Amino acid sequence: MAKRSLIAVVGSANVDLTTFNDVFPRPGETIFGKKFDLGFGGKGANQAVAAHLCGAKVGMVAKVGSDLFGPATIKNFKSQGIDATYVGIAEGISSGVAPIFVDPNGQNRIIVVKGANDLLSPADVDAAAPLLRKADTIVMQFEIPLRTVYHTVRFAKTNGIRCIVNPAPAQAVDFKKLGGADYFIPNESEAEVITGMPVHSVDDAKKSAEFLLRQGMRRIVITLGERGCLVAGSEGWEIIPAFKVQAVDTTGAGDAFIGSFAVFLGEGLPEKEALTRANLYAALSTTKVGTQKSFRSREEFEKEWRNRAGRL
Repeated sequence: MAKRSLIAVVGSANVDLTTFNDVFPRPGETIFGKKFDLGFGGKGANQAVAAHLCGAKVGMVAKVGSDLFGPATIKNFKSQGIDATYVGIAEGISSGVAPIFVDPNGQNRIIVVKGANDLLSPADVDAAAPLLRKADTIVMQFEIPLRTVYHTVRFAKTNGIRCIVNPAPAQAVDFKKLGGADYFIPNESEAEVITGMPVHSVDDAKKSAEFLLRQGMRRIVITLGERGCLVAGSEGWEIIPAFKVQAVDTTGAGDAFIGSFAVFLGEGLPEKEALTRANLYAALSTTKVGTQKSFRSREEFEKEWRNRAGRL
């Protein structure tokens, strides 16, 4: 394996409350679910865990609540081998939670309650400068305040650090304040919300990427689920194909993609190979239930990569 990269994640930490059922209740109706799972999540935390399992050193910059989930989240980071020095506790505030509902096809519906995540501030980013300045890549999402995302993009650009922005959940953005990011990586629905353009096909994704490039984004990667991903830059665009798996739960697949992609880039792999590997890492995560619990170790991934890469 190439050099071990250092990934810093400035983002969210939640607890996922996942319910599995064949149908969902109507207004005023109470029904019995088939299965329930509780696990640590949040897009930032998920991406940090994916990056660590892929072989990187990882530091987390986040806020958790003073409820029972907060200290447990910090303990989870430490048990995973993630540096939690800059994970603060917000007194009197709940931790972030994400009730998740999964149907028989593995598709999910998620409601995110941000809680303490909404208090992660530019000052917290500045306080974490000793960690961030050593990072190969800084990764962010939209489950924290946008002003903190913008501030971190500026910090990364000023310090010459690669920066990945995953605009999830999608919301209106100031493109000028995101222009310093090296990679802007939405999925289809996020690209649709941010651009105001339909993204239902590869051709739609291409047009969406072209729009984002015109707004000043450097490189765009739109993840397309079972169709792989589209990467676009000033030189044009390309589809990186997906890997076929038997999916049981797609929750966290996008986070698996982002975290692993950051690692593969940090190790010095060419962009196309890094994206191809990230496609496989994300696909493998859908074959198990849960988010962080579904992510594969680097050893497990490399075994699958050797078995599958020759078939591309």
